[in-house]
Amino acid sequence: MTLTEAQAEQRVAGTEWAALASELDLHGSAPTGPLLTAAECRDLAALYEKPELFRTTVDMARHRFGSGEYRYFTHDLPAAVSALRAALYPRLLPIARDWAARLGRPAPWPDSLEEWLEACHAAGQDRSAQILLSYAEGDWNALHRDVFGEKVFPLQVVVGLDAYGADYTGGEFLMVEQRPRAQSRGTATALRQGHGLVFTTRDRPVRTKRGWSAGAMRHGVSTVRSGHRRALGIVFHDAS
Repeated sequence: MTLTEAQAEQRVAGTEWAALASELDLHGSAPTGPLLTAAECRDLAALYEKPELFRTTVDMARHRFGSGEYRYFTHDLPAAVSALRAALYPRLLPIARDWAARLGRPAPWPDSLEEWLEACHAAGQDRSAQILLSYAEGDWNALHRDVFGEKVFPLQVVVGLDAYGADYTGGEFLMVEQRPRAQSRGTATALRQGHGLVFTTRDRPVRTKRGWSAGAMRHGVSTVRSGHRRALGIVFHDAS
């Protein structure tokens, strides 16, 4: 991994963030521009075979989460993961605060990621939540939310590490919105290699006749039809 903090900041800055925020408002997810090169994606995916870099491995079938596997990094993150997380946080922070204001919720997130993580640790959420996900043919991920305690950052990012349509087919990123007194609405997004997808951790502001309400959302992955799909999950709160 050769991605520096300066390179990560430059790549993250290449996204049109005002447009991304508008798309997040509408759909609960929105793509970024390119964050990693194809070579960096391959290098990062290859780390999956180094178990010493991870604190635990989760077999999704065993826990009835779906089928496939993912691994949580230790706090000693690869430089590329740490750099991207640090560069993305200040871009997502204004969106998080705006959503909180519309929903009438507290916005406890400080300007610095380090301060926020200190607050997570003080609340007992002191385990890394950064993950590498690995799906083979036939694997899938059930709809869920990545909420690990009372300290929650409302947005997270997934980065595709393999080329959709070339390295694998199927495996689209799914989001389902549970609409009050109506049937659920779903979206499916094919992750582009090296590009991120910003999505809501648990809900998004939805305008109603009475003002703003929280539209509950969950995410997952559709069945991989062929090949091997790897992805990096960047979460901005730690786990308990």
